[in-house]
Amino acid sequence: MNSQIEKLYKISKKESRLIIGLMSGTSLDGLDIALCKIQGSGFDTQLEILHFDTLPYQDEFRNHIRKIFAKPEIQQQDLCGINPYVAIVHANLINSALANWKINPSAVDLIASHGQTVYHAPQSLTKNPDLPNSTLQIGDGDHIAVHSKIITLSDFRQKHIAAGGEGAPLAAYGDFLLFTDAIENRILLNIGGISNFTFLPAKNSPLKAFATDLGPGNTLMNQYMWRHFNREMDLNAEIAASGTVNETLLKHLLQEDFLELAFPKTTGPELFNLDYLTIKQENSDTQHLSPPDVMATLNMFSALAIANGIQRLTQDLNNAAIYVSGGGLHNPLLMANIRAGLPSVKVTSIDEIDMNPDAKEACLFAVLANEAVAGKPENVAGLKDSPAVCMGKVSFPF
Repeated sequence: MNSQIEKLYKISKKESRLIIGLMSGTSLDGLDIALCKIQGSGFDTQLEILHFDTLPYQDEFRNHIRKIFAKPEIQQQDLCGINPYVAIVHANLINSALANWKINPSAVDLIASHGQTVYHAPQSLTKNPDLPNSTLQIGDGDHIAVHSKIITLSDFRQKHIAAGGEGAPLAAYGDFLLFTDAIENRILLNIGGISNFTFLPAKNSPLKAFATDLGPGNTLMNQYMWRHFNREMDLNAEIAASGTVNETLLKHLLQEDFLELAFPKTTGPELFNLDYLTIKQENSDTQHLSPPDVMATLNMFSALAIANGIQRLTQDLNNAAIYVSGGGLHNPLLMANIRAGLPSVKVTSIDEIDMNPDAKEACLFAVLANEAVAGKPENVAGLKDSPAVCMGKVSFPF
C-alpha cells in the first residue's frame, strides 16, 4: 500500500484529528487559518478551536486576484499561473501560523482548503442551458500539500455540483452537524461578500434544514470603496454613516429577479458588482449622488436583501433566532439596518453559541474534511435540496 494512503487510513481511524481549516473570501483581506481538534463525525462531531488567525494578504496578491476575479473574459496565462501562486502563498501563511503557534507540521493531520473563488456560474445566473452549473476556486491542493508537508483536501464545491447542486452554499453541512438545537429554530447568517444563511429547524420539527444565498453582503460596498476611496472596506461604516440613503436608487437596486427567487438559490459578484450599480443609477437618474450617499444606500440595500429574505422564512416561525458571522458582523450600520428590518427576531453574534464568528467558515471546511475521511454521506441526508455527499479532493505531500 502507498504509505500516504496508509497514513490517511490511520488518520480516518483516530479518535480525534487535528485539522487546519482555511478560508479566503472575496474581501481579500487575508487568509483565515483555524487549527481545529475534531472528535467523532456526523452528529457526534465535537470541534474545539485550538488556534485561529487571519494573516493579511499583500497588495501584490490582491492585484493578481483582481486580474481574474468575477470577470467573464481573462487571460488564460494569468489564470494558469495564479492557481499555483495562490496555493504557495497559502502554504507559506500556514507555515508561518504554525511557527507562531509553535506547532510542528507533523502534528497536523489534514489541511482543508476552500481556495480562492474566482468565478461562480450556476445556470440560474448564466441562463445557458448548454453548460452545467460551475464554479472555480483556485489554489492548487497539490502545491499546498507539498509546500506544507501536510495531506490536503481541497476543491470541495466540485462534488456538490457533480451530485446535482450549485456548489454553494456549503456551510449547511457543517452547520447542520454542529449547531442543530433541540428547541430553537436557528438561522445562521453569514455576511461575506455574498450573504447566505443556513436554516436549522429544531430537532423534532417537521421542517428540513437547508442553506441558501440571499444576495449582496459586503461585495458591492467593498468594490465601491476600492474604486472611490482606494480602501478595501468601509471600516466601521465610517463613509456610509456619513451619507443619506437615496430611496429612489434603493428602490431600483431592489428590483432584481434573483431576490424574489424561491430558496435555495446561489449568486455571486458576477451579478452584484459595480456594473449592476451603474445600470441602476442610470435607470434611476441618480448618477449625481455623492459617494457617502451611495455607500449609505448600498449598505441599506444589503441589509434589506438580507432582512427581506429572512422575513419570508421567519414570518410563520416561532422560537427563532439569528446568529451572525462573517465580516459584515463588524459593520455596525449594516447590523443596525438588519435588526431594524427584523424587529421581532433576535439577531446576535454566533459567539453566543460558542463559535468564533471570524473563524466559523474556516472551521466548517475543517468539518467537511473530517467528514470526507471519517464520516459518511448519510450524515447529511437531512438537508433539503442538497446532495448527501462527502466532499474534497485529496492531495498528498509526496
